[in-house]
Amino acid sequence: MQLSSVNDVKIYNLSHGKSLPEWLSDRKKRQLQKKDVDIQRRIELIQDFEMPTVSTSIKVSRDGNFILATGTYKPRIRCYDTYQLSLKFERCLDSDVVAFDILSDDYSKLVFLHCDRYVEFHSQQGHYYKTRIPKFGRDFSYHAPSCDLYFVGTSSEVFRLNLEQGRFLNSLQTDAVENNVCDINPVHYLFATGTSEGRVECWDPRDRNRVGVLDCALNIQGLPSVSALKFNGSLNIAVGTSTGQVLLYDLRSSQPLLVKDHFYNLPIKSLNFYNQLDLVVSADSKIIKFWNKDTGKVFASIQPQTNINDVCIYPNSGMLFTANEDPKMSTFYIPTLGPAPRWCSFLDNLTEELEESPETTVYDDYKFVTRKDLENLGLSHLVGSSLLRAYMHGFFMDIRLYHKVKGMANPFAYEEYRKEKIRQKIDESRTQRVNIQKLPKVNKELALKLMEEGDEEEALASRKKKGKTLPSILGDDRFKVMFENPEYQVDEQSEEFRLLNPIVSNVGKKRIKKLRQMAAAQQVAEDEEEPEGKGSSEDESSDDDKSWVEEVREQRRLLRQEDRDRRKTDRKNTDRSTLQFYQIRAGEEFRSFNDVSRKQKLQKASLEDRLKLEEHSGTSNMADSAVGSKQLTFKLQKSEQNRKQQLAEQEHQEERKKLRRSAEHLSTDKRGNAFI
Repeated sequence: MQLSSVNDVKIYNLSHGKSLPEWLSDRKKRQLQKKDVDIQRRIELIQDFEMPTVSTSIKVSRDGNFILATGTYKPRIRCYDTYQLSLKFERCLDSDVVAFDILSDDYSKLVFLHCDRYVEFHSQQGHYYKTRIPKFGRDFSYHAPSCDLYFVGTSSEVFRLNLEQGRFLNSLQTDAVENNVCDINPVHYLFATGTSEGRVECWDPRDRNRVGVLDCALNIQGLPSVSALKFNGSLNIAVGTSTGQVLLYDLRSSQPLLVKDHFYNLPIKSLNFYNQLDLVVSADSKIIKFWNKDTGKVFASIQPQTNINDVCIYPNSGMLFTANEDPKMSTFYIPTLGPAPRWCSFLDNLTEELEESPETTVYDDYKFVTRKDLENLGLSHLVGSSLLRAYMHGFFMDIRLYHKVKGMANPFAYEEYRKEKIRQKIDESRTQRVNIQKLPKVNKELALKLMEEGDEEEALASRKKKGKTLPSILGDDRFKVMFENPEYQVDEQSEEFRLLNPIVSNVGKKRIKKLRQMAAAQQVAEDEEEPEGKGSSEDESSDDDKSWVEEVREQRRLLRQEDRDRRKTDRKNTDRSTLQFYQIRAGEEFRSFNDVSRKQKLQKASLEDRLKLEEHSGTSNMADSAVGSKQLTFKLQKSEQNRKQQLAEQEHQEERKKLRRSAEHLSTDKRGNAFI
């Protein structure tokens, strides 16, 4: 048995513990029970309460004497007798069960909807009849007054099968493409079906007319489909969506009374009401939540280690069963919800004894680690697996796994721990000797600064009659880790420290100056002498502000200069480390690197500039190729249009020269004025 507590609500997991293999002999089972403590503490409430592989759905008969569950593999149904606390019978089926229902008070009348469209009926002795519906079914409900079975599935129609007449009746035509779930109100027998478009259609079975539609998708972001339905009383209905929300409706209103989100973005698989405490029990594949139907406040929650397929609450008690993606079906007991059933009333006495003697909680065998701890241990790849359970800003992991990995990551941790303990013992014994003030190993500069400030404050306070010194940081146990743990070492070369240090030092200087002024004022008051002149505090504060602002600016300038120097150094190192290779082609001679740079410049110049440069230098451009060396000589010719344009410009210039008038006959006076 495992005990956990959520919101001070104690939850007992009765199926927790190791399960013994079936192939073990009785003698070996008894030996294991004597040796293994976990097996001794295990409570087997119902014998063989499990499936071979997976359990898909679970229900309790109306008289409370039988628990029926379906599972695989092979597809089967198992019936457990609560008074015998053991398996009553087991029947294998032809295909997997999608849904089943108990038509009688006991197990004598059962209906199964299979995944291959077959509907199978069982009586007390076994298989009774099998028929087939036109479309694949997903859910069905039984209308007791008319003995009708309503089937919904991958069709817009709701198929009706009358068990009294033994034939199919006219179907109900809905506006949906597919219908996922359905339910019938136990008071006025209103039939409701949930569609894949996020709507709930309500039908009156008496005249087969649709009486209303609830559009749940309007109140939720996205396009969710309805995955669960459950009526409560005559007017309330709970709707579960495929995106993990539960909506509570009053049938007289189209707006939900309350919207509860599971925050797992997983389809709601089961909905139940616990009217004794006004609770709603909603479950998806990860968690079961108990919350108040009026306020939405969480009452308790259960998060099993395996995915959940179905949830069933035993009537008028605090016990519930779950069908899981695991061979073992889980049994939970919550004393706050109600007493234990009559067939296991001994659980009340057992839980009372456990409350008197507190046991270990769920997290006692787990270690809380952060992401940084996982990176240090090399376990970051386990995030998302079953070995880590997310909690707040970190994860819970098994304490045995943590110690094992810790020992592998740091095999000398115990030796270091032992040496540290010995050093602490020696330091404690030295405190009895003459106390010599020593600087700590971590943050020596900060400790020295605090010591000097403390001495000054003590000296100033000693001048007062009722001087009381404040406790020093060095003597405060809350800050002792700052001078012992190397991780708290202040990096004075960091950019943050250099920019913040002028401000902090200025604040410290102001504080010391203020203490000195207070001491001086008190001394003057004692001597009953008035000061002849006082400096302006505003001027002093402004000067101090200017000084630390200048210091901050200077630090910023130094930081920028260091950054530029560092970049230049990196660039020089990069240039030195990169070697350039040049290829000497056939027919060329290597003269110098300047010749190479000159050729690179020639490649960037135009063709005309290159030809002029070659004519001026007397060199010819020889090209060596596969067909031999050859020389190309050409003369640039201008087009006819360019030649005509140049001639027209020359004629225009000549014409302007002829029309130009001379200014030689003009004279000027001393002032620069022209006259004839």
